[in-house]
Amino acid sequence: MGGPCRAVGGFGPWDYVVFAAMLLISAGIGLYYAFAGGVQKTSGEFLMGGRRMNAVPVALSLTASFMSAVTVLGTPAEVYRFGARFSVFAITYALVVVISAEVFLPVFYRLGITSTYEYLELRFNRYLRLCGTALFIILTILYTGIVIYAPALALNQVTGFDLWGAVIATGTVCTFYCTLGGLKAVVWTDVFQVGIMVAGFAAVIIRAVVVQGGIGPILNDSYHGGRLNFWEFDPNPLQRHTFWTIIIGGTFTWLGVYGVNQSQVQRYIACKSRFQAKVSLYINLLGLWAILACAVLCGLAMYSIYKGCDPWTAKCVSALDQLMPYLVLDILHNFPGMPGLFVASAYSGTLSTVSSSINALAAVTVEDLIKPHFASLSERKLSWISMGMSLFYGGVCIAMAAVASLLGGLLQAALSIFGMIGGPLLGLFSLGILCPFANPVGAFVGLLGGFTAALWVGIGAQIYPPLPHNSMPLNLSTAQCNTTGLGAEGNWTSLMALQATERPVLADYWYSLSYLYFSTLGTLVTVAVGIVASLLTGGLRQSVDRKFMLNKEDFLSNFSFLKPKKEDKVEVLNWKRVADEGTDNPAFNHVEMDFTDNKEKVNGVHT
Repeated sequence: MGGPCRAVGGFGPWDYVVFAAMLLISAGIGLYYAFAGGVQKTSGEFLMGGRRMNAVPVALSLTASFMSAVTVLGTPAEVYRFGARFSVFAITYALVVVISAEVFLPVFYRLGITSTYEYLELRFNRYLRLCGTALFIILTILYTGIVIYAPALALNQVTGFDLWGAVIATGTVCTFYCTLGGLKAVVWTDVFQVGIMVAGFAAVIIRAVVVQGGIGPILNDSYHGGRLNFWEFDPNPLQRHTFWTIIIGGTFTWLGVYGVNQSQVQRYIACKSRFQAKVSLYINLLGLWAILACAVLCGLAMYSIYKGCDPWTAKCVSALDQLMPYLVLDILHNFPGMPGLFVASAYSGTLSTVSSSINALAAVTVEDLIKPHFASLSERKLSWISMGMSLFYGGVCIAMAAVASLLGGLLQAALSIFGMIGGPLLGLFSLGILCPFANPVGAFVGLLGGFTAALWVGIGAQIYPPLPHNSMPLNLSTAQCNTTGLGAEGNWTSLMALQATERPVLADYWYSLSYLYFSTLGTLVTVAVGIVASLLTGGLRQSVDRKFMLNKEDFLSNFSFLKPKKEDKVEVLNWKRVADEGTDNPAFNHVEMDFTDNKEKVNGVHT
């Protein structure tokens, strides 16, 4: 080796071929579904999948959307730096899927809504619907900016391709694909892209096992390096990742995604029956576990290979998120096409995530903001408006990628945003579904309180980052590098001394709260304040239609497989007839053209 850094390879012609093939196949699937059914003249035709989706492709689509480039780059680096404690998220994912399938899905599926925020108007009033829509738009734009920026980092590190050129190219491809493909195309493209993600991980794991002489040495190195630290039961909420912060905080954070987020909900309520929708969530859980296991194994293999010479401390990479591309070039440079496969795996999730986010943004904008105020617009015009909104949000998300570059670690930035904004939204929906006495005044006051609390602690944590001892970083060594640079402990000690001199009292307590608790805080404050405010403003005197609440029949329906005909009548046929065409599902349409007034729609669905 010349200097502290290994002589890693570069991006060869075959890598570009593999990468281009992934893009072409993804685009081909999108174009096929865009034009196979003829030119899309109305918003009803914009999404041809309709209420005919099966559980398996929807499940893989759910997995691809929110476990994409952020996972491919962030999770292995997380395990490398902090150990395998992150794998406790496997329990969190199970809790999230069960609660989403048994609490939120039955209510949303029964109502047959397009935008999840329609529920807020049905249960409370139009103003809360607009609040929910606005918060969702902010959340999704910020998150999508991170998702665009993450694979651009990989491209920049692996190929030397201009970082912001990659950001703009990524966003442009996603925006183009989004306006053409429709959600059925996105779902089937996701199926292909999940395969690419797993293949990219598998290539790294298999090669690392070969290089290290088996899985045994990798686990042995990880054990002696303190990386197999699965169980840390410290109840201190200031510690970044412990068993409790991951189980409690992680559940609230991801429940805001799977339970009430438009991008996810509109997929599983588009299944042909409620049973299929629940099955899609449970199959998706297997996908989440598989991706998590691959990412954790990659992190442990990375530590085994670099235990004696950490590339980050040795300044071979400028950020932890660049460690995976560095590892790929290091161990796979003699295998033409393999680095390209990894970058394709990081990039493939981005196409699905960003396109689904942009589709969801366009859907809620037209459905919640434009259509109610311009009832006279024709289907054709609304169809063009929805496509125009897709283009608009694509441009906005590209701009937001610049913000992502300033937010530090990609994984924590993404989950912090979900916590600060997703938490209060989760609390708002929980009030509506679980508390029959919650009224519009209480819900609004609760949302305001939860959002204020989550934003306060979240922004404070960005200004005054928690001290390193709260994040519990593990030792990284440069002893075997050809350099005499400062070790990792020296960097952290000097950083700690620098930060400790200019910090207010709140910074070491309130602002040092684990980022996973941002969502928990937002949700609990929203629910608590909402309940108190509702009781003080006559919530017990109101009468709420049971169809807007979770009830006993929703749970008992899990055992109704012996009587499928009855469930089909209740869950499918009641609202199928309001669609313009029998195969179109309102939940899958960007814009519902079949209704001119929300009240008419509610009556149409529920009579």
